[in-house]
Amino acid sequence: MTVEVERSFDVETSQEEVWELLSSDENRARAIEVVDRFESDGEETIWHVRLPGPLSSRTMAVRTWEIQRDAPRYVEFVGRAKAMDVTGEHELTERGTGCRVRNRFVVDGKLPGVERFFRRNIDGEIENIMSLVPTTVRPVER
Repeated sequence: MTVEVERSFDVETSQEEVWELLSSDENRARAIEVVDRFESDGEETIWHVRLPGPLSSRTMAVRTWEIQRDAPRYVEFVGRAKAMDVTGEHELTERGTGCRVRNRFVVDGKLPGVERFFRRNIDGEIENIMSLVPTTVRPVER
């Protein structure tokens, strides 16, 4: 089963500053609460993810890498693991004195409950991403 979630917010920070934060594999890994630790070799970043439930006693390796980059506007990355596949996108659009940040994630769970966990926790994870940006953040009305 697949779940797709999209969230946007406006920030009073330049597009270039936001890009520096969100285009980094390491920053993305640090922002996600279920990432226990990560390692990067420049080509890919391996997130060691700890999900609650039957898998909580160990971590699952999620190999992530970028598949598209258009600095300072867009980055798309994928993650592959035995329990799930993830595609994530961050798109930045200049707006007045700041920019709009659009986040889109698609999770295809291969184990029961992965999508449900993701859907239930995505807003908290987006808040973690938003906290990377060191100024005023306003959610976009849906």
